[in-house]
Amino acid sequence: MAALAWLLIPLVAAVIAGLWGSWANRTRKARGDGPELDGYARFRAAMEKPSSRT
Repeated sequence: MAALAWLLIPLVAAVIAGLWGSWANRTRKARGDGPELDGYARFRAAMEKPSSRT
């Protein structure tokens, strides 16, 4: 009986990890890549500017 109790601990931990993972990922789908792409566009614009030291 004690062995079954020890096997139950990883099972409960896996279920809790799965629930937490689905909860943590719930808002990522709605946000999209907009802010990341805007930041990349600003980075590219800054890199394309001619240097003031010529």
